[in-house]
Amino acid sequence: MNTQFGLSVDQRALIDHADKFAREQLYPLAAKMDEEEWWPRDLMPKLDELGFLGVTVDPKYGGAGMSIMDAGLILQAFSRYNHAAALAWVAHDNLCANNIYNNGSEAVRERFLPKLCSGEWIGCLGLTEPGAGSDALGSMRTRAVRDGDDYVINGSKLYITNGPVADICLLYAKTEQDRGSKGITAFVVKTDTPGFKVAQKLIKMGFRGSQTAELVFEDMRVPAENIVGVVHEGHQVVMSGLDFERALISPINVGIAERTLELAIEFAKTREQFGQPIANFQMVQSRLADMYVWKETMRTYCWSILSEVSQVDESQAGRGEIHAKTAASVMYCANMCNKVLDNGVQIFGGNGYIWESEINRLFRSTKLLEIGAGTTEVRKMIISGELLK
Repeated sequence: MNTQFGLSVDQRALIDHADKFAREQLYPLAAKMDEEEWWPRDLMPKLDELGFLGVTVDPKYGGAGMSIMDAGLILQAFSRYNHAAALAWVAHDNLCANNIYNNGSEAVRERFLPKLCSGEWIGCLGLTEPGAGSDALGSMRTRAVRDGDDYVINGSKLYITNGPVADICLLYAKTEQDRGSKGITAFVVKTDTPGFKVAQKLIKMGFRGSQTAELVFEDMRVPAENIVGVVHEGHQVVMSGLDFERALISPINVGIAERTLELAIEFAKTREQFGQPIANFQMVQSRLADMYVWKETMRTYCWSILSEVSQVDESQAGRGEIHAKTAASVMYCANMCNKVLDNGVQIFGGNGYIWESEINRLFRSTKLLEIGAGTTEVRKMIISGELLK
């Protein structure tokens, strides 16, 4: 597979290293993870051994000290062979660990990052709530009230990736009640804290091996020293983090599209109808050609934006041109991934409609990629909002 354009020698080696690991060790887990919604508990420590945890975190806290671009390349390779494990990894490594690293105090970094980077702890991000979604900040009802040296938190979160298996949650709660989408504070919370409950594990259509939950907080006491960023200014942590998150949803799409095309080509060459391989039919060739072009343009655009995001920090993200570009990247890649998958299943015909087939597992992933980290509609609002300023 050609991954030369735009990558350094080290980056080519990194994506090849991640691809080999994913092909050999993540791919054999994919079917079981999907069928049983099963999570391999030994996966995170194994990722640490190979240098795949804390990718963007400084080595002084146990991280690898690499860039967002590097993280995207790892994610792309993982997503080719086990997109559920890839999503769980990015929720842990970017949404949780990278956010804490970018916005946490030195004391918070020292307390929480080493075990997140070693895989001893699994991380999650607690933002979306029941009845909210696209208006996650303005609709937030989870409350944190100061009581001495602690905050007492009550509320709930929904659709939380890694929620059922997490040890650490980067949690957002309202600390000022009359400020709309402002007045929010971010906290690092250990999931064994009294009052922290996994209300239910959610059963999903796709990404089934990636564990998702509803979380509930009942009179949960969290020390004020666990605040990430500035009190009442957690919306800034959210907005900057979302740009990094959107940039890193794009390579999931690219990896899935790469695998889909690979499977479609293999099937077209071996599936015979009317006495010949269906690869001989021009209509099948037309679909394969379209899939190839969409995959190539996805990858090029994804890498371009990842490279730009790697040059900004948390103080620059969440607004301006980079805000529009990350939304554009994930919107384009998700839309094209949908088209690649649709054509791939069409080439497989009835074989692609069977639940147990790999192409079916890939096809069931597509809708989340058009919803997560802001729906397609929200992505368009962000882009047009920046264009019309």
